[in-house]
Amino acid sequence: MERFMPSVSELPDHTGFWMRMVSNAVSQGFARKVETEGVTVAEWSFMRALYERDPTPPSVLADRMVMTKGAISKLADRLLAKGLIERTESPHDKRAHSLSLTREGRAKIPVLASFADENDAEFFGVLTEDEHETLGQILRTLAERRGLTATPVD
Repeated sequence: MERFMPSVSELPDHTGFWMRMVSNAVSQGFARKVETEGVTVAEWSFMRALYERDPTPPSVLADRMVMTKGAISKLADRLLAKGLIERTESPHDKRAHSLSLTREGRAKIPVLASFADENDAEFFGVLTEDEHETLGQILRTLAERRGLTATPVD
């Protein structure tokens, strides 16, 4: 007896398949670069969020990055252990504190930012300027229309 097999689309038939393929390649290339400086992509994103705004309370950072306070706390603990950020108690409320980059953490920001620029240039350099601009606009439009605001960290 023959079984009826419904028609099933192939993986490459889906835009999401191509988005994920490209995203994985870009993200993995960047992750390898930042790992040479002893940080993860999530830690880099956290540090970059502090760069021009520290000291910052964790709750403000969580709102800015659209992350849970628990996720911010875990990232902060890792960066504290690495000596890249520091925690300062509020002089007005001993329960409150702010986070800021250490001198070493601040010094890493331009290096890590150059890795991000380099990674983009390496990966997207195969596109023409118009193609690159169009791709960026389409991705920004999708993010905006879907209400995507969280900082991508993984």
